[in-house]
Amino acid sequence: MFIVYLNRENFEYDVQALVKAFYPEEQVQVLTPATREDTRRRLSEQARLRIEIKDDRAEFVLDGEPSLYDFVKEQEALAFPEADEDGERDAVLKEIRNRGFKDGFKRYLVTLLHRATGKVLPWGNLTGIRPTKIAYGMLELGRSDRFILDYYRQNHYVSEEKAELALDIAKRERRLLAGIHYRDGYSLYIGIPFCPTTCMYCSFTSFSIAGYRDSVERYLDCLILEMEQTAQIMRGKILDSVYIGGGTPTTLEPAQLHRLLSRLKELFDFSTVQEFTVEAGRADSITEEKLKVLYEHGVSRISVNPQTMKQETLDIIGRRASVEQVEQAYALARKVGFDNINMDLILGLPGETQEDVRHTVDRVTQMGPDSLTVHSLAIKRASRLNQWIQENGISMLRNTDETMEIAAQGARKLGLVPYYLYRQKNMSGNFENVGYAREGKLGIYNILINEEVQTIVALGAGSISKKVSYRAAQDGGESVLIERCENVKEVAQYIERIGEMIERKRVLFCE
Repeated sequence: MFIVYLNRENFEYDVQALVKAFYPEEQVQVLTPATREDTRRRLSEQARLRIEIKDDRAEFVLDGEPSLYDFVKEQEALAFPEADEDGERDAVLKEIRNRGFKDGFKRYLVTLLHRATGKVLPWGNLTGIRPTKIAYGMLELGRSDRFILDYYRQNHYVSEEKAELALDIAKRERRLLAGIHYRDGYSLYIGIPFCPTTCMYCSFTSFSIAGYRDSVERYLDCLILEMEQTAQIMRGKILDSVYIGGGTPTTLEPAQLHRLLSRLKELFDFSTVQEFTVEAGRADSITEEKLKVLYEHGVSRISVNPQTMKQETLDIIGRRASVEQVEQAYALARKVGFDNINMDLILGLPGETQEDVRHTVDRVTQMGPDSLTVHSLAIKRASRLNQWIQENGISMLRNTDETMEIAAQGARKLGLVPYYLYRQKNMSGNFENVGYAREGKLGIYNILINEEVQTIVALGAGSISKKVSYRAAQDGGESVLIERCENVKEVAQYIERIGEMIERKRVLFCE
């Protein structure tokens, strides 16, 4: 275990995330004044990294070697070696100075850990999950491309490649959102928390359909009740996109899908809906009859997600759909008439090599999906993957610049462009998840949920609603307020407490 002693609260998330990125094989624990006193006393002497923050200075001791970060001296030393005739770089420096001590602290920590390990993080000191928000916000303020790229590199030590990727995606998002009612409209998420099996890496709300078969009808009863009440709450608001996810929505039987979708379209005005997505997801849950139900109800976008096209890996991770089933499900979706099909891949799965990734990408490009979502494996505490790592070692999870580029090349071969990006904690290789799509087939809901620019009303067990409000700020600008309410995760609790779930939405959206 890598133990960090930190004398200041509100820095622990950033410290934990950065140390973990440099030492992925270690469990990282950060001790702060909020840590239980007996735990702090017992572990503090074992700390490999000690950090004492005092005003605008931070004293570090890493593996016995002391060093000092001085914010004031760093700001005095900030300078660009190039001439700056138009003042652009001076403006970047001013922006960096305005960001304050915490960003500088994180820059120093990255530099310190780089010296100790020799590793370079592609996203530098960025620890949040939405690196494109920086570029998006600066574009809104009218900043130039050069300003934004310099800011990523100078303030956050982001690589040139990742900075350009973030900027490219932010521009594409802004163009798409120009046609969305993201300020005065909303999107709808509906969660179906059942799966054929639970994959090794998964931490989402999902329950084996085999064990919950007798609860599905009661779950749908409650979900439809929540839909009915929500339709009343949101009456008069413009609905832009609808996304049914999970879990695996296609674990429902055809009649159950028909019941759910029929009532959904009776309750909500779909005349303004620009995208209607259902995650078919698992090929072992897909049949032609189910696909026909989705198509007949106007679903415009579906996902058929292989994650990998290596059978041995599918067996290891507990994803029981075979490679052949994936290909058959994809062909069935085309036969039924779907012209907007997404496929998800995960890089860094247990035991997979660069050649395995190339094999997967080659087979997927032969099928020709309309969008491709490339995930870097994220190690979740609640997943069975943690136990696998204990038994086999983290070195068996390999994601590299080369594997990321193989996926990007496959997307380019299909004529797809990157259109959304997000990161998660403990991602393999400290990389990112990127959505690629054909122009005209960009996933609207994916952009809205990741950039947090529109209200998302979420129904079903384990779902989280977000109310996004735009308000005038005192400086003449605008502030964004995000408020949330959650539904309970467990199916039986959701059924038992459905009235409470509805009331939470009434409080959030009506008051």
